[in-house]
Amino acid sequence: MAKRVLVAFFSASGVTRRAAQCIANATGGDLYEIVPETPYSARDLDWTDKNSRSTVEMNDPDCRPAIASPLPDTAAYDIVFVGFPVWWYVEPRVIDTFLRDCDLAGKTIVPFATSGGSGISGAERRMAELVPAAEFKRGKLVRGDCSDWAINAVRG
Repeated sequence: MAKRVLVAFFSASGVTRRAAQCIANATGGDLYEIVPETPYSARDLDWTDKNSRSTVEMNDPDCRPAIASPLPDTAAYDIVFVGFPVWWYVEPRVIDTFLRDCDLAGKTIVPFATSGGSGISGAERRMAELVPAAEFKRGKLVRGDCSDWAINAVRG
C-alpha cells in the first residue's frame, strides 16, 4: 500500500515554497500552504529590529499566530512533511499553531527547513515536544534539489 503524503509549509519569501513543491513532486504528495491570518510584511520580518513582529513572536514561546485558511483533514495521510524557514534557530511560531491545531497523532512527521546558515536540530526537538503522539523522522535543511531525500523519507 502506498503511503499518502501531505507537504505542509510556511514560506515568508518563496524559498520554502520551492522546497515544498520539490518534495510534493518527488513524493506525489499534496501541498498545503500555512498562511498566517495576518501576512508578514518586510518590516515584520526585520530580525534586526527588536520590535518587529517576528522578533516579538519568537521571544514568546507561547505565541501562536492564527492561520488564515482551514486546516487540512489529515486523516487520510500517513506522512506529513512540515516545512519552514528557520527563525531564531527554530521553527516560526505559525508552525507551532499548525502543529497544535492539526490532528497529527499517529502520523509520521518529517521536518524540512530553509536557512541561510542555521541548522534544523533546534526545531526538530521543539516540534517533537509539541506533538508527542507523532513519530518524527530526522529532518533536513534543504538547499537545492531534495527529491532523493524526500523519496527516501517516505520509503522509510
